[in-house]
Amino acid sequence: MDKIYTALGFMSGTSMDGVDASIIKSDGNDEYSTILDRYFEYSDELRRKLINLRGKVLIADDLKVNSDDIELLEREITLFHAEIYNEIFKNSKIEIDFVGFHGQTIFHDYKKKISKQLGDGKLLSQLTKRDVIYNFRQNDLKNGGQGAPLAPIYHKLLAKKFKIEGKLKLPVEILNIGGIANKTSINENYEMTSLDVGPGNCLIDKWIRVNSNKKFDKKGDIAKSGKVDKFILEQVIDNLYYSDFNKKKSLDINDFDISFAKGLSLENGAATITEITADILSKKLLGNNIFVCGGGRKNKFLIDKIQSKIKNKIFQIDNLGIDGDFIESQAFAYLAIRSFLQLPISFPETTGCKKPCSGGLIVKKN
Repeated sequence: MDKIYTALGFMSGTSMDGVDASIIKSDGNDEYSTILDRYFEYSDELRRKLINLRGKVLIADDLKVNSDDIELLEREITLFHAEIYNEIFKNSKIEIDFVGFHGQTIFHDYKKKISKQLGDGKLLSQLTKRDVIYNFRQNDLKNGGQGAPLAPIYHKLLAKKFKIEGKLKLPVEILNIGGIANKTSINENYEMTSLDVGPGNCLIDKWIRVNSNKKFDKKGDIAKSGKVDKFILEQVIDNLYYSDFNKKKSLDINDFDISFAKGLSLENGAATITEITADILSKKLLGNNIFVCGGGRKNKFLIDKIQSKIKNKIFQIDNLGIDGDFIESQAFAYLAIRSFLQLPISFPETTGCKKPCSGGLIVKKN
């Protein structure tokens, strides 16, 4: 039997609301179990700093222009993760082998082979006295991939487990709705394909944040109370159809904006943006059994809108006995184990890389 490792995975998504932390045990292949899942919310000040910085980094050159601010905020983000580590383990006897540290994405442009996540792996290793594995996307970019999505190999593991348990049938699609939405398709032979499929929460969240004192549209109630502007809807969908959006496997929130909704009321803007999001995502779902995870699954109005546009039923992944909030953080714990074992984490059919490749820089504890 292969050795079982214990890893802590940290994930902070493009919604920039906080950090998900998960501890899993796995051999890096088909064996795994979940030990812990916890969420740690960013302070309003830290979230504001992150959103402001991301707003300044729109092109690659902006990384140099804002290098001082990036360095300061990278340290702050790393210290925040170290505090989480201390909070988790202060009263715990769990022993872990390493930490999978995704960091906070502020810029992603696969054409320039740049994907910047705030997070200093060396500093986190010093603070936690643990081996830390971070910078998961760079090796894929070097090998011709688009740097994302990286969770599909974990989605495949879940599909195998739940198929064996009789909880799902193949083929299946796992739709993750974070700031950006991505999906993994897995067929009867466990062959997988994956790509980012469009905006998830990012446009809705930004509209709500800019036009109200709320951070997001809880359950989609604001959008539900509004009316869709059909002229704007058709215009945006037509423009996206002719853009290079459909040629990309990986997306960044900078691929989308909300300027088209200027002048609409809070409710009508939310309704229109939710309709646009649902329209984009529904066109990417192929009609297999669909299980949805990520924060966007809690936007009932958005899920209902997507459901109304497709034939096959959308199921909450929570129905399988796993918390849909923590799929990504569990995934990065799993990816840390695979990186340590030098097993591939990205594949031609997921990121477009030339050949399966491992990833993640390993910082050994002192």
